[in-house]
Amino acid sequence: MKGWFDAFRDDGGPTLYSFSNRTPVTGDVSIVAVSVLFATVYVAFLVIFPGVRKQKFTTFSTVTLSLFVGLVILITRLGSAWHVASTTIMAPYKAFSREKLPARISANIGLMHVNVTLTALPVLNHTDRDIDFNERFTWDAATDMKNSYKSALKRGLPYPILTVAEYFSLGREGFSWGGQYRAAGYYASILLWSSLASWFLMNLLLIAVPRYGAYMKCLTGALLVCTNVGYFFMLPKRPLVIHIEGGKLEFSFGWCYWLLLVAGVLCLFVGLVISAIDLVYPHTFSTVLEVYYDTPYDRHVILEESRDVRYRKRNSKGLEDPTSLGSRILRRLSSKTKDTTGGPSGVDNKGYQSDVPKSPWRYPFRRVQNLPHPLQRTISQDSTSSIASAVQIAPMHKQALSRILPKPPLERTAEVGNW
Repeated sequence: MKGWFDAFRDDGGPTLYSFSNRTPVTGDVSIVAVSVLFATVYVAFLVIFPGVRKQKFTTFSTVTLSLFVGLVILITRLGSAWHVASTTIMAPYKAFSREKLPARISANIGLMHVNVTLTALPVLNHTDRDIDFNERFTWDAATDMKNSYKSALKRGLPYPILTVAEYFSLGREGFSWGGQYRAAGYYASILLWSSLASWFLMNLLLIAVPRYGAYMKCLTGALLVCTNVGYFFMLPKRPLVIHIEGGKLEFSFGWCYWLLLVAGVLCLFVGLVISAIDLVYPHTFSTVLEVYYDTPYDRHVILEESRDVRYRKRNSKGLEDPTSLGSRILRRLSSKTKDTTGGPSGVDNKGYQSDVPKSPWRYPFRRVQNLPHPLQRTISQDSTSSIASAVQIAPMHKQALSRILPKPPLERTAEVGNW
């Protein structure tokens, strides 16, 4: 086992780290974390995609575009490449020094911060590896940039980095680039968060109602394009040019700006195409991610069943839906010659029942109709005298009937006696 346990050791002692192990910043941790998250979801989708047997193209394109747009929104919100500039300089490393340092300096402006990078260039195949800086200055609040610049002065950062930071920390007349970049990033950040909320709603509607999901896709693309347009118009009217000994920094749009523009235009275009197809050919666009896909409650199954029912009705040979022209004409003529007037008895009373109601409760009076001509009554006639109309009442019930009537007059009692 010799050579295994004594690797990287001197004379059997512990491992000796006799050199500085500092390394420069090579990437943003938050951007890497977001990228890994979306890549994991996309790889999981690619694993299960071979099992998809229907709607392969629409499902693949929808999922790919959705994950791409969501990743672009988060990366551009966290990224530092909206407005970038880079140049080579020959400037002193520290103030009041005559020694010149060949280096490459770059400034990357994000929505809420600016990154300044300084890397020494080799001279005669020799360079000092310790000169590799990447400093971030944030401006979340109005005074954050000024406080960050004061902190950089106390820490003793290289003179070129302090020169770039000073341009963004001053808020006086003619030196308001920091405030203008902060305002542009502030409103662009609001639009990005709005587009992220629209993106979440778009994914939900694509699962539930694909038509409305296409509409939300158009809205998401429009918000992304508006973010680019708003950021463009809110940049400083007088472009920022930072002069450093041996070179100058002239800013231009970075990959965050162009990537967001591509994502917005692509999302808007695809949303418009899907909406147009759905208007021309309704219920055509579909994915396997729908809630009731390939189930009895699927909207396509319901539509096919309704179309089948309409087809059977249309092709039936009965009298209800005639197919021939002659049958239709005869039916139309027969319907016109049909007697629609009522019978000789007048208006039909739909509340009339010819059968005696089957009820266990019996009226105590036996009613016998002995009038030669029935009385002609209307529906609205309702009075207390109808209780004993056209009937013969036994003498023992005459007095009971007179008590039921409220305060019957003598004439009413005599009339009841004549019944």
